Amino acid sequence: RNEVNATLEQVKLTTNGQHEIKHEIKHETNGKHEATRSATYPAIDMNALGKAAKVASRKLALLNTGQKNAALHAIADELERQSAYVIAQNELDVIDAKAKGVAEAFLARMILNPKAVKGMADDTRNVASLPDPIGSEIESRLLANGIRVSRRRMPLGVLGVIYESRPNVTIDIATLAIKTSNAVILRGGSETLRSNIALLNVIHAALDKVGVARQIVQLIDNPDRGLITELLRLDKYVDMIIPRGGDKLQKLCKEQATIPVITGGVGIVHLYVDASADLQRAVDIIENSKVQKPSACNAIDTLLVHESVADRLLPPLAARLAQSHVELRPSGRAIDILQSNSGGATITPAGEGDFDREWLDYILGIKLVSGVDEALDHILEHGSEHTEAILTNDWNNAQQFINALSAAAIFVNASTRFNDGAQFGLGAEVAISTQKLHARGPMGLEALTSYKWIALGDGQIRP
Repeated sequence: RNEVNATLEQVKLTTNGQHEIKHEIKHETNGKHEATRSATYPAIDMNALGKAAKVASRKLALLNTGQKNAALHAIADELERQSAYVIAQNELDVIDAKAKGVAEAFLARMILNPKAVKGMADDTRNVASLPDPIGSEIESRLLANGIRVSRRRMPLGVLGVIYESRPNVTIDIATLAIKTSNAVILRGGSETLRSNIALLNVIHAALDKVGVARQIVQLIDNPDRGLITELLRLDKYVDMIIPRGGDKLQKLCKEQATIPVITGGVGIVHLYVDASADLQRAVDIIENSKVQKPSACNAIDTLLVHESVADRLLPPLAARLAQSHVELRPSGRAIDILQSNSGGATITPAGEGDFDREWLDYILGIKLVSGVDEALDHILEHGSEHTEAILTNDWNNAQQFINALSAAAIFVNASTRFNDGAQFGLGAEVAISTQKLHARGPMGLEALTSYKWIALGDGQIRP
């Protein structure tokens, strides 16, 4: 609605007098956008930011479950109350992105509409309804000397989370952090800076209403990439770094951080259709795994098909995917099958490196294999240990697939799109981890905790 009516719009955003962002956006009714940006950003003292987060985390650790849940409900209520404000700021980010010619799949990750904001509010209330892991006892034993020792869950302390393009992550992470008594320093993508500032304002307004320190959720509201490096080395205050982004961000964090890093989020996802699979059901599952949200890290990138069923599966699958304008990138004999019966789909033979791509778009690589062994060889060579799936009615093949792979999540006869914290009953997720230490797969509440040993004695001394 803003785009239709606007001819010249100037926007000035301020938050607590700390920063000023000016945008001048010129819109022409022929569908072209011209955008100019002049911006001044705050000079951020990262040490001060980290110190404030550490102090706030200690206060947060003293809040009981009821107080934390009250803060979460306040955030959900404030999101609904300020929905129009959040959407208006997001629309300006989207206008800028369109002016730069970003891909549709990228835009899809950015956009906040009334349904999306309502969804964030509902997810926040859902997190409030989940059991609080903090203070729960993992195990307990009575030693022969009469001392009782136990392990009790505790917060990590301060999280540093770096993410790109998806502004809903601001709410997801903030709510999970509050529930687990962790303070958090957020660094979202520059392309959604207005959206993230708006969401931070909503969070702070809610925290003010329930008397909880604002500093438990802070945002680096300056797009200077040098501040990311400073955050990665803020080990005096930050206890864990969680990057949500592509290979470059993951690599930067692993190389530069002096703080433990949870890596993941990059998903080169495969789905293998075995010879015994139900092919009619397979078309539905493949379509859902690719089309339901192609910009998600759990959407499939490569389809592996047993060569004995390729002639029966690929033509109807191509016709179905053509309805969603999915481009197919086949190799070998799959090219011949699809070019002679494309069902209206765009067919582009797979090029060098295509099977090593996380598409995040309406593109699907296709390769025929001789069986589960060749499928596994391909996955082990090209996969990222994020999400893998097999469609089969042969239980032995399913077990071989499960046992041979070390992906964070493996699905049998189900869509890969279920690899998600909310779908797994964890509430919102902070990330999907592909590493093997501390946390794997969708990271919910427990993944944001550590533990401490508690020893209860009655005057014992060690002989």
